[in-house]
Amino acid sequence: MNFFLETIQVVLLSIWFNVESFIHLFVPRKRKNISGEVVLITGAGSGIGRLMAQEFAALGTVLVLWDINKDGVKETARLAQSNGAIKVHHYLCDCSDKNEVYRVADQVKREVGDVSILVNNAGIVTGKKFIDAPDSLIEKTMEVNTMAHFWTYKAFLPAMIANNHGHLVSIASSAGLIGVNGLADYCASKFAAVGFAESVGLELLATGKDGVKTTIVCPYFINTGMFDGCQTKWPTVLPILDPHYVVKQILYAVLTDQVFLLLPRSMYLIAGLKNILQWNVSSLLGVYLGLAGDIECDT
Repeated sequence: MNFFLETIQVVLLSIWFNVESFIHLFVPRKRKNISGEVVLITGAGSGIGRLMAQEFAALGTVLVLWDINKDGVKETARLAQSNGAIKVHHYLCDCSDKNEVYRVADQVKREVGDVSILVNNAGIVTGKKFIDAPDSLIEKTMEVNTMAHFWTYKAFLPAMIANNHGHLVSIASSAGLIGVNGLADYCASKFAAVGFAESVGLELLATGKDGVKTTIVCPYFINTGMFDGCQTKWPTVLPILDPHYVVKQILYAVLTDQVFLLLPRSMYLIAGLKNILQWNVSSLLGVYLGLAGDIECDT
């Protein structure tokens, strides 16, 4: 296809996708049925990981739960089972350790089978200015928030590709779209997570594996304890998000094969402004998005 025809195709498809998005503001998208699917959630021992497990359980799925907290993941498994899961398997796994990810992944394949929905949810934040953050915590942030996604994809994506069926869900952050004052290492890890998930999604489309979907979730800060001690500067425009609301939106995005989910909705406007404004103007958004108060590190 020559340059002119391909350009016309892109323009027409862009118009169509925008029209389709406008229509879906008024007409709900069709939800897919995931009953019987095997769903693996990392960081499932607390927070939105636990809430997602309960929501996926209610849809009649088989759950595989990973966390480093034995008591936490065990309690999540109990709650998920009581909420309607077909079966729940839980494992201790430190997602920052590549060898452990591969070892536990092999165990899952033997004991449960192929994972068809992978939710990379595990995450940490140092809560320190870049200069003040110890090297060990910076490395841990990158290992958990970014590199763990590489290893879980390596472990579970081949089966999805072979079946041309599956769903990759990346729980990233709005801090993976716009740099935020005081969160340099966290932003770097989330920018990487967003870029990685988007790039792999494009690889899948380019190779004709359109049955493997991607959903990238970029919420503002969530009231789960990770950002205890913080208050948003502008609660009307950018509120600290309720975890139950966030999880409902994530499930809807997965069930409707939505590629990007930004929360709250004002993030769509803010992210768009960043892309069209000059750097010296758009950089102010990072300060605008900053949090007031001290962040307590959730590790």
